Order: sequence, then structure tokens, then C-alpha cells
Amino acid sequence: MTDIIIIGAGAAGTMAAVQAARLGKSVLLFERNDHIGRKLRITGKGRCNVTNNSPVQEHMENIPVNPRFLYSAFASFDAYDTMAFFEELGVPLKTERGNRVFPVSDKAEDIVNALSRELKRLGVHIINKRVSKLITENGVCAGVKAGGEEYRSNSVLIACGGKSYPNTGSTGDGYTLAESAGHTVTELKPSLVPLTSRDRYCAEMMGLSLRNVTLNLYDRDKLIFSELGEMLFTHFGMSGPLVLSASSHIRDMQPDRYSVKIDLKPGLSPEQLDARIQRDFAENLNRDFINGIRKLLPAKLIPVITRLSGIAPEQKVNGITREQRMHFGELIKAFPVSISGFRPIDEAIITSGGVSVKEVDPKTMESKLLPGLFFAGEVLDTDAYTGGFNLQIAFSTAYCAAMYM
Repeated sequence: MTDIIIIGAGAAGTMAAVQAARLGKSVLLFERNDHIGRKLRITGKGRCNVTNNSPVQEHMENIPVNPRFLYSAFASFDAYDTMAFFEELGVPLKTERGNRVFPVSDKAEDIVNALSRELKRLGVHIINKRVSKLITENGVCAGVKAGGEEYRSNSVLIACGGKSYPNTGSTGDGYTLAESAGHTVTELKPSLVPLTSRDRYCAEMMGLSLRNVTLNLYDRDKLIFSELGEMLFTHFGMSGPLVLSASSHIRDMQPDRYSVKIDLKPGLSPEQLDARIQRDFAENLNRDFINGIRKLLPAKLIPVITRLSGIAPEQKVNGITREQRMHFGELIKAFPVSISGFRPIDEAIITSGGVSVKEVDPKTMESKLLPGLFFAGEVLDTDAYTGGFNLQIAFSTAYCAAMYM
């Protein structure tokens, strides 16, 4: 018999295990992988965006799905608590653009290793088995079954992530276990995920990485996201940090509802860009148009933007009209890409949807349907935009559950 069983040794599970063990509770931590924190190791492109160095209200503004449910959890353990927690474990942190917090080393491994050392110091027992069933007795959750054996406890915490990145162990087990306890699981959708496009020219530009561009996402004619950064064209459409961020703002994917316009030269006003184009044209008056813009744009982009401009590739630069030139400049400031859908959920960083928060006590993270059962992290139906906000949800809900358990 143990005090607490935790299913999943990711961000939420390890945080809960540490906090509970620090209060003197005996903890069994179940992890189906050989090592803890598989997904943590690859977050933030291997750098681990631990949290966002901002007050609770700013976190709330970056959580489009069920933010009010998280007020109590954030009141118990906020971003500043998370930063203090990891620095006390010997991981120096730094704050970058957008208040994103990373280890000074830029190594996610340092976060995972710090958690691993603390779990070991506290005597948390890690069992590398997949939990197959919850044990219920007399109307309460009394333990789990794993690997053909029964493990008894006073409380069970489901913290085994969503359905994204299944090779890290997030295969949706938490939803299955929750449903077995009578919980509602809302529709599961990918978030922070690459986007597909019907535009064939995306595949034509496959592998082209754009830096220092501004991606503008539109819901029909309404601008809903705009950010400067990096993106990548792929055989299916678009990927990269900007695209993943934009995807989390798409709540109801419908073909042709959403579109992207990319400002390829955000550092130049339309007037400055036109002056630049005129300079390039002046240096290439007798060249074909397609050869006269080589200094202006990446090579893979030139054939595509030439077609979209309506200017014949072999048109001599000296014959291009002002109207043609202005339209070409408009394309550079608003290069269009249609959006047809999300890539599959197993390519997403975050799963949107999950255990209905109406059936979970926001102050304790305990199930309202089955006493002794708790939830934390991505398994819950709440998710945020990119920037460290999703990991903070995991840490805050885990802390809240651990304190009550």
C-alpha cells in the first residue's frame, strides 16, 4: 500500500511526485518508457521552454480553452514559482523574446536530469510499466493494475499526457482510464501542429526555410494572429515555429476558412520596398524579370512568386509597368498560402480537448465522479498558445493535485 500513485512521468507527473514526496508521502510513479520526461526532452526544439516569465493574468490571456478553470491552480503555483523551483534544483534560467523562459544551457536535458535527481533524492519509486486499469472499491479509486499486478494507494493521479507525439509515450491512455471512471472526454484535436495547404507551390518550395518573416493568419478577412519569426515550406504545406504558433489560434478548422499571408520583408515599409525593387530593376534593365530579382528573394521562391505576379518570366525588366511592379511588391508583403487542414494529431505538440473540466474540482484537481482520482496536465481539456504556457498548466495543475493528495 502506498499513499499516492502517479501515472506518467512527464512534466505534470514528475512535478506532482516531487511535491508530494517533499511532504513525506510515499509515491509510486508509473512510466511506460525506460526514462522519464521523454516529451520534455524535445520541447522547445530540445531547449525546453519551461514557462513564461509573466503574471497570471497574461497566462490567462494566452489560454483560449477553459482558462477560468485554472485560476486556483495558478494561484497555488505560478510561473515565478516554477522558475524558483528549477533554479533551486540547480538549473539557471534565462528569459528571451516574448518572456519565454529557457535553461541558460539551452538544454532540455538539464531540466529532466534535475527532476530525475530530485525524485531519486526523495525516494520516489519509478515503475516502468503501462497502467492498464484503475481499481475502484466502495465508490473510490483505490489503485491501479499494471503488468498483471495490482498496486494499492489512497490516491491516483492521471498525468500521462495527450495523444500528440505518441513515440514519447503519449498514446491517449489517460483518456481511456478517465472514461473507464465515467468521465467525459471532449473532442481531441491537434494544436501547435503543422498546417496543410492545397497550394501546389508549397511542395515546389519544399525545404525552403524563411527567417525574419511575419506570418499573418486570417479567419476569413479577420486577422487573428501575427508574429515575426521562422517557418518552413514542406511537401504538405507549412511547418516551423511561426506555423505551430498560428495553428493554436485555429479553433474550428474548415477548408478555405483560414489563410496565411507572409510578409517576406517585414523590415521594409511598402514605400521602402518599392524603392528597393526599383534599385534592383535599374541594375538589371536588360535582363529577364526572373533573373532580375535574384538578390531580392530566395531562389526556390522566385519561380513561384513570378507566376503569382502574372509577369512573364522572360519579360525584360525595362518593360515592366508601374502597375506590375506595385503588384509584385504587394505579393512580397503579403505572400498568400491557403490552409486546408491540420497535420495528424501524432505530429502535434499539444492535444486540444480532453477530460471535461466540468467533472474536475478546480481547487484540488480531484474527480467529481470518483473520489481519490485526480488529473493534471495535458489530459485535461485546457490548452494554451505557444510560449511556455502549456508547461505552466502542467506544473500548476500537478502542484495543486499533489498538495491535496
